[in-house]
Amino acid sequence: MPRTGWLRKLLGDRGERLAVRFLSQRGYVIVARQSRSAIGEIDIIALDRNSPGGETVVFVEVKTRSQQQAGAPTEAVNLTKQRQLTRAALTWLKRRRWLGRRTRFDVVAVLWQGPAEPVVTHYQHAFEAVGVDGMY
Repeated sequence: MPRTGWLRKLLGDRGERLAVRFLSQRGYVIVARQSRSAIGEIDIIALDRNSPGGETVVFVEVKTRSQQQAGAPTEAVNLTKQRQLTRAALTWLKRRRWLGRRTRFDVVAVLWQGPAEPVVTHYQHAFEAVGVDGMY
């Protein structure tokens, strides 16, 4: 892996660990991290037991940046990424026989700017399931 790829992976892993801590402190129960399938990876899968309407399975995409020159972290969760996450989530739910459960997609953006503490922003209901017609 080229040096920049290695550094990006290190930064991403650090951001995911921070996101897990952030969500856990807010009452989320972490079910899985870096859940991989042939379709793709889901960064964090959690249960939001305090969600209005009842317990919700939350699929969380974590975007970590060391600067905003490449754009805001959430800009990377484009329609293509949303489709991929939707398909990966459906596969995960089907494997566990959880298809009837309430679900949502969140994004956690982590922005490190210098030596200061990172800024963590949680976007609940960041997007709706995309491109699922006729999948299951």
